[in-house]
Amino acid sequence: MVDVSASAHAALSNNETTRGVRQAPPGSMVIFGGGGDLTKRLLVPAIYNLDSAGLLSEDFSIIVVDWAEMTTEGLLEQLKGALDDFVSKRGTNATTLRQDVWNRLSQSITYLRGSFEELSTFEALKERLGERSAVFYLAVAARFFGPIVDLLGESGLADQTDTISRRVIIEKPFGADLESAKALNARLLRSLDENQIYRIDHYLGKETVQNILALRFSNGFFEPLWNRQNIDHVQITAAETVGVERRGRFYESTGAIRDMVPNHLMQLLSMVAMEAPTSFDAEAVRDEKAKVLSAIQPIDLSQVVRGQYVSGSFGVGDEAEALRGYREEPDVAMGSQTETYVAMKLRIDNWRWAGVPFYLRTGKRLRRRKTEIAIHFKQAPFALFRDTPVDKLTPNIMVLHIQPTEGVTMQFSAKVPGPSVRLGGVRMKFDYSDWFSEGPSTGYETLIYDCMIGDQTLYQRADTIEEGWRIVEPAFTQNIADKSPLCFYPGGLDGPREADELLARSGRRWLDLNN
Repeated sequence: MVDVSASAHAALSNNETTRGVRQAPPGSMVIFGGGGDLTKRLLVPAIYNLDSAGLLSEDFSIIVVDWAEMTTEGLLEQLKGALDDFVSKRGTNATTLRQDVWNRLSQSITYLRGSFEELSTFEALKERLGERSAVFYLAVAARFFGPIVDLLGESGLADQTDTISRRVIIEKPFGADLESAKALNARLLRSLDENQIYRIDHYLGKETVQNILALRFSNGFFEPLWNRQNIDHVQITAAETVGVERRGRFYESTGAIRDMVPNHLMQLLSMVAMEAPTSFDAEAVRDEKAKVLSAIQPIDLSQVVRGQYVSGSFGVGDEAEALRGYREEPDVAMGSQTETYVAMKLRIDNWRWAGVPFYLRTGKRLRRRKTEIAIHFKQAPFALFRDTPVDKLTPNIMVLHIQPTEGVTMQFSAKVPGPSVRLGGVRMKFDYSDWFSEGPSTGYETLIYDCMIGDQTLYQRADTIEEGWRIVEPAFTQNIADKSPLCFYPGGLDGPREADELLARSGRRWLDLNN
């Protein structure tokens, strides 16, 4: 796990950056489905950032494989337009494309047209790739994961030697339930070794997520407090303002639970709750994450709230934007029972976290786009302030902001200036952008680079994938409509009131999304 964020635009000396991060070895990236949106918006910009930072070998190339009628020249035109847009809209230090970097990249990109399910495509790819190391990125629909890996094996493209590595990055969704996840893992392992499989979760490329381990284990005033004696509960939130947009057909068969909980939210939970690994070795870190997930009991559907957005609005007055409901979206069934929001309560049955509830929530068409982890510490005794004007103590909360901004906020009490003892709630905030130089980043830079150098720390292992599905399995094997009936919430708000009641049962409340 190496920090190679887009801000690392440092000159190279003897194949190392001034930060001591080594250059990736020579090789190729093969992007299956490379004509799609993921490649244009995220993958190529991430590769551009890595090249700008001097972390790619001069002997690096990209082969885009897709079925669309397209030429290499046409592909390059699309990619350059997307890069121009990325740099101009998301950059903070640079607003124009670095032409020297684009010239290098454009000369290294070629297009190969072919079907993902025909051996001839892979034979042509093998001829073009030659005896080179390669990262195969599966930016395709999940139904193609198995066939592509089968044909990589059949064609010999998955074969490795002492000098040639072959690795496969697989996007989510990794299965649709526990049974299908196990079946896909078994299928992949017929053609690949586990050390060749990189199951990607782009949340783990976020700086704040990576910083969780540094924050906990390098600061003596955090780690002693990180346990059931001092923490009341933990909230993990992944809120989106967008609806399903043009993905109605996909979302109808997926829903918020499948889309977010077994992967993204479980990865965030495991980073917060894991024990200290013996080192930053990939297996040491992933062992501890697996232990945390294995200690979580399957969800109790009585502690799950499912919601679906109905028509609502953003803004107020004449500037309010009308929002249509989920059932009014294209390709959504008229009486759909698919959840677009889910909140749940989980418990970790181990020594550190016994009795500490973990509350997870995620949803679409909410008031604000925000992903964060809120650590709620136990209150100090009130006795000292009984005979003062103070009627309550400010909750002590540490919030790890993951997106759209990255940083950490601490909330605590301080005395209000004046002759009497009065307390006011105050906040201290650390923003990455205030302390570290940041360039435009997609969040994929570290993940792609780590795969190139063979570091699996930030990638999911088969057992953690399966544990995530095991935890939510009751949602797919029990009558969820009876035990967790669908609730409705207007678009543009914080979610259904039943989610507030989930915490109110124990005297708790969600952090306001507007905070």
